[in-house]
Amino acid sequence: MESTRPIRALARGLDALTILNSRDGATVSEVAHEIRLPRTTAYRILETLCESGFAHRHSFDDRYRVTRLVRALSGGFRDEAWVARIAKTCLSELAGGILWPVSLATLCGTDMLVRETTDHTTTLVDIRRSAGLRAPLLGSAAGRAYLAFCPQPERDNLLAQLARSNKKGGEPAESQQSEWLRTLGDVRTHGYAVVTRDRGPEDEVNVAVPVNSPDRLWAVLSVRFMSSAVPLKTGLERFLPELRECAARIATLLSENQAQAPSGSAPRGAA
Repeated sequence: MESTRPIRALARGLDALTILNSRDGATVSEVAHEIRLPRTTAYRILETLCESGFAHRHSFDDRYRVTRLVRALSGGFRDEAWVARIAKTCLSELAGGILWPVSLATLCGTDMLVRETTDHTTTLVDIRRSAGLRAPLLGSAAGRAYLAFCPQPERDNLLAQLARSNKKGGEPAESQQSEWLRTLGDVRTHGYAVVTRDRGPEDEVNVAVPVNSPDRLWAVLSVRFMSSAVPLKTGLERFLPELRECAARIATLLSENQAQAPSGSAPRGAA
């Protein structure tokens, strides 16, 4: 089958639409920063979405917001936005107990999209992050946890997509995938994923666990802390039990809401 080159303008437009849909609107500067484009390019994209009827710029705050027309795009697909709304109370209670920021993310394309976070209500945080942030599948704890616990056909498909876009120096995709599979196997064995990032004088540690039911992986729950304040071993001992308990509670709530929702409608609490 003949390969085709992606249409970059379309991809950027969809990225901008995703950003608008994940929050209460966004300014041109915010969209430009999120998708790493010049401000003028982001402005043209947003104005195109407005002309097409999918977005509207509110004059009182110059923020672009999606319109009801966006709902037409979701027919036949599940919308994980309601997952965060149902889980929000559980996240707040968890963060209140462990004090460090926690977040809930779901798959969005080949990234993890942060749907809800306690960054703005948690005291132990230096850089506050917002919902709508994207994280790479293999470069984040949330992404590794998702890949490790999602159904194998989905995992194989995602890894194949990543292999096509991450070849380095002619390295065979098979070699890359073998390394990835070993990493994901370790995550499944331990039941959680850990990614540590160098933040200058101290390391930032991210620990993630799956939010899953027997028949479905709903999302990924993560906690972020600094190794200078909480060493990794101590963090795992202190936070993992509460993280897993919260993930199980969220999964139960999601399953119950889905079961009680009328066929073809959003689950209760999702409006």
